Amino acid sequence: MSISINVYAYLGDAYLALRAKTYLVSQGIYKSKELSKQSIRFLSAQAQADFIVYAQGQPWFDETMREYFLRGRNYKADTIPKNSSVITYRLATGCEAVFGYYYMIEDDKTLNQLWDYFRTYVQEKYETISLR
Repeated sequence: MSISINVYAYLGDAYLALRAKTYLVSQGIYKSKELSKQSIRFLSAQAQADFIVYAQGQPWFDETMREYFLRGRNYKADTIPKNSSVITYRLATGCEAVFGYYYMIEDDKTLNQLWDYFRTYVQEKYETISLR
């Protein structure tokens, strides 16, 4: 079975959304307005694009991650981004494709490590939440 890279990106987007929202609730954020505000920082194309640019320079970013990132980044989407540049959108799509790939192969160890790197990066860069 051959899965298109856009499917990996779609699943990566869903994975990140669930992980980010679950994390925020686990930190004691229960009000819908605050959950929405905080989750946007994790789920914005800009945050994902910034993270993947950072990640490429890290020793843990391996050739498999690079392959799926490049495939996702180079995918010609039918949609035009509304709230970001085309470059940012494509970088974010590449980031989501990496998460989606590890989700599909059920590599929970790598997926959890990636999530931890992503969460830490976003929190430090965007001062996402104050831990309670």
